[in-house]
Amino acid sequence: MALVQTATGLYICLLLHDEMKIQGRIIDIHKRRIYPGIVSIAGEIIKDIVQKDISTDCYILPGLIDSHIHIESSMCTPGAFAVAAVSRGTTGVVSDPHEIANVLGTEGVRFMIRDSNRVPLKFWFGAPSCVPATSFESSGAVVGPEEVEELLHIPEVKYLSEMMNFPGVIHNDPEVLRKIEIAKQLGKPVDGHSPGLTGEELAKYIAAGITTDHECSTMAEALEKISLGMKILIREGSAARNLNALKDLIVYGYAVQRRSAS
Repeated sequence: MALVQTATGLYICLLLHDEMKIQGRIIDIHKRRIYPGIVSIAGEIIKDIVQKDISTDCYILPGLIDSHIHIESSMCTPGAFAVAAVSRGTTGVVSDPHEIANVLGTEGVRFMIRDSNRVPLKFWFGAPSCVPATSFESSGAVVGPEEVEELLHIPEVKYLSEMMNFPGVIHNDPEVLRKIEIAKQLGKPVDGHSPGLTGEELAKYIAAGITTDHECSTMAEALEKISLGMKILIREGSAARNLNALKDLIVYGYAVQRRSAS
């Protein structure tokens, strides 16, 4: 699946034909350059990309991937969500089905997976790590270590969803640590959620095996987490907007990458 941007709009090419060619200005994400060329497709495989001096107002880029989303918060099923997302250039989403699990438990997660299989949007689901979110909640379900292990054995479930209970990690809550250990044993990453966490407590949280965070709101917070080995997701959504505060991380990351390569 590819995105094609023209002067009249954004189009999704599903690449279902036996053979086709698309010409335009190709956006090379890895080499950070844009050049004119032709993309040749055979079936669902990109067969060749050739640079060629052509005049065109069309841009070709890989499909966009949303690295953290709760589809239920859009009040849509995965299928209905795909209608809006794919038409706007998103071809994959990393989805934490925390909300539906909070109401329906593992059966809610299984419903999300079944529904997602009907549409041409790629989903990477997580096993919710904090259901209920706190010990003070009276939600419709509980997802304990046994349920987490059950979900992580499902092929479509690729990771342990955001570990919001960072106090549980820091203070060695046995149930919290067991969930993390199960994910590590199965070779699946653990997503983080640790707003404002710093110092020794942050170091302990990351040392438990938590690899990402999407809650940073300042450069200082993001750089400290990066220095301890975390990957930072820059969030720009309807409820929280951190892009302006963290946009310099993109330049910082590019500079580090260049130094490593030289």
